[in-house]
Amino acid sequence: MAARRKKSRRKVAKKRPVPTNPALYARIKAQAKRKFKVYPSAYANGWLVKTYKAKGGRYRMGTGRKRRK
Repeated sequence: MAARRKKSRRKVAKKRPVPTNPALYARIKAQAKRKFKVYPSAYANGWLVKTYKAKGGRYRMGTGRKRRK
């Protein structure tokens, strides 16, 4: 019986929503950090998205920016 080889998979960047107006997004994110005691929370992020879209912000699907190691 022949030994099976594992198929190697390349890491593919995940596509996720990226804000099209980074300045507006950063401004609203700062407001969210001031408004909520715990910022990285579902409520705070939901408020962030709702407010960003209400102010005219949009999202596109992309890989975002590269992270530094």
